[in-house]
Amino acid sequence: MDAQRDNRRIRVISFSGIDGAGKSTQIERLRASLEQIGLSVRLVCFWDDVATLTRFREGMAHLVFRGDAGVGTPEAPIRRRDKNVRSWIMTGIRLFLYVADTISLRLLIKRVQRSGVDVLIFDRFIYDELANLELGQSAMRAYARAITNMVPKPDISYLLDSDPNEARARKPEYPLEFLDFNRRSYLTLNNFLGIFQVVAPMAVDDVERETLKIALKDLSLAKPLPAPVPNTEGLSPQTSCVP
Repeated sequence: MDAQRDNRRIRVISFSGIDGAGKSTQIERLRASLEQIGLSVRLVCFWDDVATLTRFREGMAHLVFRGDAGVGTPEAPIRRRDKNVRSWIMTGIRLFLYVADTISLRLLIKRVQRSGVDVLIFDRFIYDELANLELGQSAMRAYARAITNMVPKPDISYLLDSDPNEARARKPEYPLEFLDFNRRSYLTLNNFLGIFQVVAPMAVDDVERETLKIALKDLSLAKPLPAPVPNTEGLSPQTSCVP
């Protein structure tokens, strides 16, 4: 009976990594693979479904810090000014916002447990916000640990590692110095919290095979799960997230 109940439990997967690491591509590929074996999958877009005070945050980025809007491409790079802005005032604001996002995330995960969906995939998680902090400071590590303890741990948290130069070439939005800092923060976060399944930089198809292998093994998805019930938790079905 316990095994049957566990087999009905919704599986939660999160993807993390620096901008340009290829999260969107791998999410779509993993989602397609899981659906092909008969699982119902729902995508949660962190910015749309979890993040709080998004209009305030966007206004700060565009009006105060004069950052560009949109998504950068190799043909049309942009200059974003948000999580890469470093000052004590912005750090204080981030610490407050990340607590609010953590509460929002807890409530969302609680709601979706009743949705009947088999697998829930987050395009980002609270870990991605923590990787914006100066984790070399003991106070920030203590804060990160406290925040992490406030939310249910995903069944799998992928960290798609990537060379900052290659990531910026694919998605030119942030300075190379920030991407390098951000990558080191993710690895530091994993060093003292042990939260990630780190997927090393490799070809897109190889990353796809690795993420699927991890999912099938760690989620014990050999047996079919129950059919989903209608969406009742208030999330609109997502086919993709804005990168």
